[in-house]
Amino acid sequence: MNRFTLSLSALMLFFSAIGVAQSAISQENLESFKMNPELSISTNAGISENHSTLMAAIKVADLEDILSSDGPFTVFAPSNVAFDKLSEFDISNFLKPDNKKEVYSLLTHHIVAGNISASNILRQMCQGKGTASFTTVLGDELIATMDGTDIVLTDEFGNTAKIIKADATQCNGVIHEIDSVFVPKKI
Repeated sequence: MNRFTLSLSALMLFFSAIGVAQSAISQENLESFKMNPELSISTNAGISENHSTLMAAIKVADLEDILSSDGPFTVFAPSNVAFDKLSEFDISNFLKPDNKKEVYSLLTHHIVAGNISASNILRQMCQGKGTASFTTVLGDELIATMDGTDIVLTDEFGNTAKIIKADATQCNGVIHEIDSVFVPKKI
């Protein structure tokens, strides 16, 4: 096989994986990730049973008003299960008002300015030869790649999280639920 045929085959395989990922994300969204699109990120997170720890952190960090404002914002929202996986510190102790600065740093490590749907992420990955880069409101970089049919985000410290539920539309942006918490090394 010549080099052109190999390149073409690899490119076709990549685009097939992107198509399967879009299909898998869309099916999961229809079944289990419904939020009220007329409400804000902050309000929907407060209502969601899967995001009570995230909402507690939003309150400690004084981000409730910001995530209720016009935005738009994209929030890569760790679920309660994701917070429970953190072994390096006691989350109930961490969420005390004395830790406001650290909680703020942790949360803003999960927020990107703009309304970035899963389709936008996949499109940017196609244009970026398999990767897409996003800058958090804290100024840190998140890199999106594919692992099979999953979109995986990696922060600049090597932490990874898989988008497990995507595209919960809000009046001021979008939420993508992730399976891990990005803990910046600055904390």
